[in-house]
Amino acid sequence: MTDPDSPARSGRNETREEQLDRNWMELLQELRVLQTGVQILAGFLLTLPFQQRFQTLDGFQTNLYLVNVALAALTTAFILLPVSVHRRLFRQRLKETLVTSADNITKIALGGVATLSVGSAALVFDVTAGRSVGLIAGAALLAVLAILLVYVPLHLQRQARK
Repeated sequence: MTDPDSPARSGRNETREEQLDRNWMELLQELRVLQTGVQILAGFLLTLPFQQRFQTLDGFQTNLYLVNVALAALTTAFILLPVSVHRRLFRQRLKETLVTSADNITKIALGGVATLSVGSAALVFDVTAGRSVGLIAGAALLAVLAILLVYVPLHLQRQARK
């Protein structure tokens, strides 16, 4: 078995510390992308109550809206969590703990962004085209995101291991 600190393991000429630093930087970049997406969706959602048509939403639409707002806030919290963990663990030589926890948190945040996208699309289609179209749009986007965010990465991982 290859030593986890060995440069040969990663295919790069880097120490374990350099690898952790690189992994941390890659995670931060992913979080920046996620944060932008959540901010756009949250901004859209937060402007809706100030629109004249908002008062015409039925109970289902209002509840879906509120779930989406709560999900946007929760997803934002998960995106910020690795930064908070970094602040707490800074200069304590716990980079591996930081990277491992940030990796897991980022997966949760990615799921939150996907769910928020489905909920937002379902709401928009429901309001503009009707309940059936909204449910179909939400289900279709859920299927597409499941393929893109779960199946494709797993497939690529399996292919790379062959």
